[in-house]
Amino acid sequence: MHARTMHRGARALHACAIGAALAGTVLVSACSFAPPYVRPAIDTPKAYRFEPADAVTGSDVEWWKAFGDPALDALVTEALAHNDNIEVAVANLEQAAAVFTQTRSGLFPQVGYGASAGRARSTEPDNARLAALIPNPQSAYQAALSASWEIDLWGRIRNQSEAARANVLATDDARRAVVMSIVASVVTDYLQLRGYDEQLAIAKKTLGVYGESVRLFELKFKYGQVSQMNVAQAQSQYESAAAQIPQIESQIAQLENALSILAGRNPGPIARGKALDELALPAVPAGLPSSLLERRPDLRQSEQALIGANAQIGAAKALYFPSISLTAALGSASADLSNLFTGPARIWSYAGQVTGPIFTFGAVSGQVAQAEAGERAALANYRLAIRNAFGDVDNALVANQKLRDQIDAQTKLVASLTDYERLARLQYDGGYAQYSTVLQAEQSLFPAELALASMHASLFVSSASIYKAMGGGWVDAAAGPTAALR
Repeated sequence: MHARTMHRGARALHACAIGAALAGTVLVSACSFAPPYVRPAIDTPKAYRFEPADAVTGSDVEWWKAFGDPALDALVTEALAHNDNIEVAVANLEQAAAVFTQTRSGLFPQVGYGASAGRARSTEPDNARLAALIPNPQSAYQAALSASWEIDLWGRIRNQSEAARANVLATDDARRAVVMSIVASVVTDYLQLRGYDEQLAIAKKTLGVYGESVRLFELKFKYGQVSQMNVAQAQSQYESAAAQIPQIESQIAQLENALSILAGRNPGPIARGKALDELALPAVPAGLPSSLLERRPDLRQSEQALIGANAQIGAAKALYFPSISLTAALGSASADLSNLFTGPARIWSYAGQVTGPIFTFGAVSGQVAQAEAGERAALANYRLAIRNAFGDVDNALVANQKLRDQIDAQTKLVASLTDYERLARLQYDGGYAQYSTVLQAEQSLFPAELALASMHASLFVSSASIYKAMGGGWVDAAAGPTAALR
């Protein structure tokens, strides 16, 4: 055993003995060798880098309802009620609570019962008189209550219980994190789905326009007004637009399947509500970075893991000191079943036991070192999780801000390309420009319209990302339907 550790242990033992004397009995006193837990100091920024000036206070509302789409609201409700990942998270919580109950039971006396009955024949002695005095075969009956109690003088069981309790709280926060992720995934996938719906509508509309151009050029070629090259140009443009449609339809089907699985059903179609341009854009929530430690369930989960690791240090250090246990039994034993509960058949016993390590060759110190290393790892994970959370919020805020700027620029680009295409066609119809000018304008307009539709969907998705990154009371409000699974 390491000399320094032994010295610290001796001082702690002395302190515990004093505390026990002051309390009047060692049976109600317990010491803990776990370091006192203090939340680590975190260098939190005073404000988020990209928080807009018009941000509203709080993010504790069911923010997905702000989009104003009943179909989306119904899909979120269905996912919260039937998603398998949520059911797994609830079962994990129940399992962790059961482990805590089991671990904590060691703080209290354990009472049990036992009964036995048997009959046996033994070898008879050679002396006939002696053999007549000893019944053979013999019967034996016994019934007794037993009790045992390990006095947790050094806090080993108490620290193990504290670690188990922290695991329950961490698992509950993990459940909240699953709820948060499910809601955000449903909203994100649905908004992306509506974005692809808009892109599909643009593609089909464009394909119809290009198809009409092909028909007109085929008629003009038939009457010798244009060359076959013009027909080929129009046809290639049509096929280029047609190739976009299966790709968009494939993305739509994949998102529908993903949403169906999130909702706890087999892959299939998803009911639509409002179009993307009919949805309302939720306000950007405001919040202080320091409040993120309490609002994000994944950060609270990381802190509970740190608390549990801290308690495990105390449980491991307690192994250096003696284990004190009491046992007792009360019952009856008789060779005749009818006399089992008579006075002479009564038996009882009680005993105390003290066991402790002398030479363990690293068995105990290894457990202490393992617990201390686990606590350092949990601390590093906690700090990393906090920094990642700050990054999540800033990334979501800047994405929302810059997408608005992109949409403004892209809207102007689409308007300019629309004018360009209109003027190019007028010049072509008037004989002042070649068809290649019209083709160039249309080939620029189509992808620009698709990009604008994609940006609109991304802007709505960025709002969902902000609420997910900031966490808050909305997670508990959303988790309400999961109570039915418990």
